[in-house]
Amino acid sequence: MTEELQEGPLAQTTYAPAPKKLTAREQRRRRRQRRKRGEELLAWVLVPVICLGIYWGVAAGFEMMNTSPGQVWDQLMQVKAMMEKRSS
Repeated sequence: MTEELQEGPLAQTTYAPAPKKLTAREQRRRRRQRRKRGEELLAWVLVPVICLGIYWGVAAGFEMMNTSPGQVWDQLMQVKAMMEKRSS
């Protein structure tokens, strides 16, 4: 059993140098970078969700009133024509 052991001096190990402590300015700069990156990621997620929510809300409003955007536009044009007739 002792024949399997390596007998002799151990090899010298080299340790990585201790990391330098960041200055307050560098820490602030890194926090700011992380915050900006987080805000960008959040914006890329939230903006499409908000746009889809608005679209679905408008579509649900038209569905609830049992109409369509085309019909609403036609009615607005009729009102405009009546107002122009009235002013002349």
